[in-house]
This record gives sequence, C-alpha cells and structure tokens, in this order.
Amino acid sequence: MILVDQGVLRDAFAEVSHFRSELYACLTARGDALSELCDALLCTDGPVRTLVDLALAPEHRRGHGALYGGLNQGRIDVARLRRALAGVPLPRAADGRLVLAVDVSPWLRPDANTCADRAFCHTFGRGEGKHQMVPGWPYSVVAALETGRTSWTAVLDAVRLEPGADAAAVTTVQIREVVERLVAAGQWNQGDPEVLVVLDAGYDASRIAHLLDGLPVEILGRLRSDRVMRRPTPSREEFHLANPKGGRPPKHGGEFVFGDPATWITEQAVTVTDTRLYGKATAQARDRLHPRLTRRAAWLEHDGPLPVIEGTVIRLVVQKLPSGGVNKPVWLWWSRTGATEADVDRCWQSFLRRFDIEHTFRLFKQTLGWTKPRLRSSEAADRWTWLVIAVYAQLRLARPLATDLRRPWEKPTEPNRLTPARVRRGFRNLYAKTGSPTGAPKPSRPGPGRPPGSKNRSPAIHYDVGRVLATGEAYSRPTHHKVSTKPRRTG
Repeated sequence: MILVDQGVLRDAFAEVSHFRSELYACLTARGDALSELCDALLCTDGPVRTLVDLALAPEHRRGHGALYGGLNQGRIDVARLRRALAGVPLPRAADGRLVLAVDVSPWLRPDANTCADRAFCHTFGRGEGKHQMVPGWPYSVVAALETGRTSWTAVLDAVRLEPGADAAAVTTVQIREVVERLVAAGQWNQGDPEVLVVLDAGYDASRIAHLLDGLPVEILGRLRSDRVMRRPTPSREEFHLANPKGGRPPKHGGEFVFGDPATWITEQAVTVTDTRLYGKATAQARDRLHPRLTRRAAWLEHDGPLPVIEGTVIRLVVQKLPSGGVNKPVWLWWSRTGATEADVDRCWQSFLRRFDIEHTFRLFKQTLGWTKPRLRSSEAADRWTWLVIAVYAQLRLARPLATDLRRPWEKPTEPNRLTPARVRRGFRNLYAKTGSPTGAPKPSRPGPGRPPGSKNRSPAIHYDVGRVLATGEAYSRPTHHKVSTKPRRTG
C-alpha cells in the first residue's frame, strides 16, 4: 500500500474546504437549496437517473419543491465561479505548460417543443445515418488536460451556443477570457511556456490562431485528410529565376495536397516513437504551410487584405490500431513555425490527450446526470450545468483524500489513481469533515396547487428549433393552407 504524505492531505483538504466556501458565496439566490443539491449530487452512490431522486439523499434536507425552485429561480455568480475554477491547482505538462482542450457537447432535447433557444446539434449514431442533427442545447467546454493515461480533466468554462452562433467566434472569445483569468490567477507568468490549445477537426484552427494573436497561446488543430494548403511565398530571387520575363509576384506558393504525395515538400523534422497500443508512431513536420483564404463565409467582412497565416503541418502515422481498423494518417496544424523534434512529439502527444475530455463528458452524462433533467428554461439548464462542473471540481480536488471503496470484482488502485466515479463513491465520508455552509431548512407548508379536475388555462408556448439564415434573420417554417377539393352544397 502506498501512503500519501500528510502535508499533501492537509493541502488537499484545505483546497476542498476553500472551494466549497467559495462556491456557496457564488450562489446569490436560493443558495441553500442549490448548495444542498450539489452535496446530494456529490454523495449519492451510483448514476443519477432522475433529478427528483437527489431530493431523497440524506444531504438534501429540503423537499423536492426547493430543488426545482433553486434551479428555476436561483442565481449563480458565474463570473466569480469561473475565477474560482481558474484559481485551483491545475494539471500541467512535463515542461510546466498548460494544455487546454475545447470541444462541444450537446444536451439533446428533441421532443422539448416548449423549450426555447434550441439549436441543431451534430451527433454521431450507429448505422447508415450516423451523422445526425438533433435539436438540443450545445455547450462549448474548455478543460485543462493532464499527462499520461487518465480520465481526469480540469473543466474551466462552459458556454451555451445560441442558435446560429459562429462557433469559431464564440470559441475565440471563450479561450481569450479563460487565458486572461489564468493570467490574473497567477497560473501563467511572463517567461512561462505558452498555453497550448488543442482543437478537433470541426474548428477553423488558422482563423482562431489569427483572432488570438497577441495572447500567449499556441493553437493545435486537426485537419481533414482532403485539405489543400499552400507552400511559403517564394522570395523575389526565386520568383525571378522561375519567371525571367517578370510579372506580378504571387501571394501564395504552390499547392500542398494532403492526398497527393507528389506535391509534398521536404520534411523539416521526423520523429519515430514506440507506443504500447499503436506500435511505432511516425510524425513528419513540414514548415510554413498556410491555407489560401477567400472572401467568403467568416472572411466576408474582413477589412484590408486577407492575412497569410503560416504554421506547421504534422502528419502522424501509426503502425497499427488496437481495434484492428485501417490506420489512416492524422493531419495536424500547429500555429508556430520552426518546429523541432521535441515540438513535434509534444504536439501529437498533446492531441492524443485531447480525447480525455470525452471521458469527462461521459461522466457528466452517464454518472452525474447532466442531461437527465427535463428542464424547460435554458437559464435553468445553465445553472444545472455549472452545478455539475462545481461538483466535478470538488471530486478532482478530493482525489488524494478519497478512500478506494471498491467492489469485490474491481481491481485495487493507488490512492491518487482513482477514477472520478470511485472518488465520488467515497466522498460521503469526506462530507462530514469538510462541513456545509448551508443553513438549516425552515418548516413550511406545501401550497394548495391546482384544484383537482381543473384544466390548465395557461398552456406553454411551443418554439421551433432555432435556425438563422445567411442574412442573419430568423428562419420561420412557411405555413401552407390546404384547399378542399370537395364540391360545396348549394341550395
């Protein structure tokens, strides 16, 4: 058995207690009800299947009416809670660098016609129609990644995307605010390595890198395998040698087609790494490649000439896949040039760690019941989302304190290697020591409610799923009146 240092335990206990006090201060209305809802979510064993089941937990001393009242009429100081999340100890890479991952996770509400602000969320299913657009509330989440094999991340921010919102613009503002909070909290100081932001293929990495110019961040994004990039702009001497008759110098170099090796340039750095699951992983870096921008879509209203956003393209090929599938190459774009072999290895290994945020989403939905409540208001959904994030932050801070209450069929693990679900299993023992800032519930009498047999005279308003046209106007489904073809009776 590996014993944890007592100083580490004291520091972890102080961090948990301080964060719980700060969380209670962020609950500005219905704070006692929301705080006890968090405690019930922390201490309940097993996955959350319905929201009202949390009212039966011993930590929730109020009735289920207070539970729904806190979500519907409560208020949370989100700005203060974001600062509290940025101030807790965060995981770092081997060189002390912060690595952030950004991804969108949907809260699907396909049958909730009375819910406003729903948008079409991109989901993956099984079978032929695996790419589906389902109505719901998409949330953009930013989390700090750890090193090595782990299912833990440090969630720092969550923003609900409005219908028709520009995902790249929202992500840019979100990353900028997160980095500014990290700098204000002392997580990044002058001279530290730049923050690495890892994106998936659904983001325009070059545009986000251009919009975040001036911040101490590096952008690493995956590219589709059918992309075409441009080589560096030839120098004046090279242009005159290739065109002795003169002419206008080009703004872009030749094409770099991902699917055509004949157009590839010489590698700047090549690394070969032996991995446990994938065999040999070969990474090839090619410098100063950029996309050719056109005045359409996001660059339609750009003032001045379009920029040339150069970066490094990394091609990653593995020897095998654990599933036995076809090991297609992975293309990455890094917003810096002049990459060394150490930079190439750090980039592709950080990209593989990006998938840890998928474990966090799975925990939120399957264990903590993030998408289980059938809330009507999007504001109530935002409050519940922030409560789930606060609960997860407390579980992460309590990792050194939790006891492994494993089932007989589960393998024992080291004290600081427990999964989030197993840390939550033992949090009830820590709850009695950390204390609760909530006040005692006051006795009350339930309201009369609707008289039996009476009808609802205020039906809920039905909303269409939000669509926004290219002109910025809201889309409304046209109504067609049916014309009867039956002859009328006369006489």
